[in-house]
Amino acid sequence: MTAAPRMRPIRVVLAKPGLDGHDQGAKVVVRALLAAGMEVIYTGLRQTPEAVARIARDEDVDVIALSSMAGSHLAFCRRLKPLLDEAGLADKLWIIGGNLPKQDHGELRALGFRGIFPSSSRLDDITAFIEREVRGSRAATQPEAHA
Repeated sequence: MTAAPRMRPIRVVLAKPGLDGHDQGAKVVVRALLAAGMEVIYTGLRQTPEAVARIARDEDVDVIALSSMAGSHLAFCRRLKPLLDEAGLADKLWIIGGNLPKQDHGELRALGFRGIFPSSSRLDDITAFIEREVRGSRAATQPEAHA
């Protein structure tokens, strides 16, 4: 009997968009993702859409995550979407968390963000969502093992 192939850890890029200068919550999320066994590339503050797309492509991530507290998330995400599409990252999991008014959730989903986590979200819910979405999509693309 052979051992099952070992999957690489889920790779996440977490960015702070635009002029958002609040990163304490993002750092807490980074620690939770690390504790869940994920690899995290934290870009730090004041990222541009171009930088987020480039880093996500260059680092071969599974998840593109934004943490936004400044209220500019819709404008940023509108600029980011075509860049992610152009970089061949449309099939990756896009998530966003932070100060996200409920009335913006529909547009964020329409832009391609499958995970929307307001600032009151539980860390366990975020990590479980990522695990389920990424592992499920990986399983769907893996060839069937034959005994």
